[in-house]
Amino acid sequence: MPDVQLVLRSTRVVTPEGTRPAAVAVAGGTIDAVLPYDAQVPSSARLEDVGDHAVLPGLVDTHVHVNDPGRTEWEGFWTATRAAAAGGITTIVDMPLNSLPPTTTVENLRVKQEVARTKAHVDVGFWGGALPDNVKDLRPLHDAGVFGFKCFLSPSGVDEFPELDQQQLANSLGEITDFGGLLIVHAEDPHHLTAAPQRNGRRYAGFLASRPRDAENTAIENLIAQARRLEARVHILHLSSSDALPLIAAAKRGGVRVTVESCPHFLTLTAEEVPDGATEFKCCPPIREAANQDTLWAGLADGTIDCIVSDHSPSTADLKTPDFATAWGGISSLQLGLPAIWTEARRRDHTLDDVARWMSTAPAELAGLTRKGAIEAGRDADFAVLAPEATFTVDPARLEHRNRVTAYAGKTLHGVVASTWLRGRRIADHGVIGEPTGQLLQHGG
Repeated sequence: MPDVQLVLRSTRVVTPEGTRPAAVAVAGGTIDAVLPYDAQVPSSARLEDVGDHAVLPGLVDTHVHVNDPGRTEWEGFWTATRAAAAGGITTIVDMPLNSLPPTTTVENLRVKQEVARTKAHVDVGFWGGALPDNVKDLRPLHDAGVFGFKCFLSPSGVDEFPELDQQQLANSLGEITDFGGLLIVHAEDPHHLTAAPQRNGRRYAGFLASRPRDAENTAIENLIAQARRLEARVHILHLSSSDALPLIAAAKRGGVRVTVESCPHFLTLTAEEVPDGATEFKCCPPIREAANQDTLWAGLADGTIDCIVSDHSPSTADLKTPDFATAWGGISSLQLGLPAIWTEARRRDHTLDDVARWMSTAPAELAGLTRKGAIEAGRDADFAVLAPEATFTVDPARLEHRNRVTAYAGKTLHGVVASTWLRGRRIADHGVIGEPTGQLLQHGG
């Protein structure tokens, strides 16, 4: 192995074949080989022995709202990608909103790429947006490299990104299917939302009642029907209602090309613990009850839920008013997703192999990132080095997010990210973030 520059060695390397002692040889930013733990280190290589720390494939987060440009005071590529690096994430895919302009034309995509180009500490890809009036823009965006298209079936919260009705959904989905693309869907039915009780105030119970499970369940049922009819590929974003799991499982068994994600906040936080006025917990769809969470974990265990991603959706602190009806909905967790999930996963007797599959391998497969998502020869040398038994208490002041409002403040979590590596280069070391070396990624590139 004359070209190997780095060997990363650990007693716990998480590979597709399981966790085992291994030495990972890196050449030119690519994994050259996964060797036995005691393999001889080439004279040309630097040895990094991380002892008993676990080496996971770098996490892939396909649901991040960077909001840059246009709402950069909410978040930005510089701060978001620093937070990602600090949290063991080596690739993010940016949502087409809430930036201005939204990523709904090739011209708007180019604007966003130029903003991100010199600020990315991790690799960055982009989703396009599907709107009622931009069907003509979908194929050009696909050809320009977006990884797929996001739509809403209920109001998005920003005027420049309107939702699709069922006919508009069929129009967009038909066009996307024609060129083999992917539609990712915020699935809440607007009619159920309108019919639900609308209560102002500080009580979380009132907000929860305004976003009923039936809104998710009906929207998902309609989406599956459209996907089945058009033989389309669809992905359900941020699943909150566990009631929809049997419907999704049946669709998968029936050959419908549907995948689904959930998020750390749905899997680690519960409605019962949300204090009145604590709108740092507000998101749409909402955090639901503990029994619902148990069933979501069962859906992860049996494979109905494919992956876990953050839905990092920050805002400035002033938009998080104490009134759940008017506060901005979104939870910031980009830096904390891995320890939050590992804390709950270990309590439920899951392993780091499971976490790597949910948070790296499956999101990479969703986006078609064939060089990401696993520690095996030929993949990018992207790693998250984790101290699984170590704990820390979340201090918002230590977060890299631009706005440090977080639902995890004060929580003690298992799993400290010791270092993060991107293509064989250490980009975060015990919370110290290096210079931006991330690349802009394109679908099929």
